[in-house]
Amino acid sequence: MSRVCELTGKGPMTGNNVSHAKNRTRRRFLPNLSDVTLGSDTLDRRFKLRISNAALRTVDHRGGLDAFMAKAKDEELSEKALKIKKEIAKAQAAQA
Repeated sequence: MSRVCELTGKGPMTGNNVSHAKNRTRRRFLPNLSDVTLGSDTLDRRFKLRISNAALRTVDHRGGLDAFMAKAKDEELSEKALKIKKEIAKAQAAQA
């Protein structure tokens, strides 16, 4: 399982551990990922996603999964999230 957020595309970064003696060794900074279940108001369904906690806060700030997907860029989304975005857009177009 890759350590990449399904909504924002945030992945591992690299850097250095720096000791008191300034010795530098390479390390990885991993994103803080959580397995969450988010609900779509438009589709009346729930989706299990592996997202970063920063993305979870952004989803709450924007007003839910539907509002987040409306503003999300397609390049950042995983294939699973892209399918969800298209389903939501299709359902919203049918309602209007």
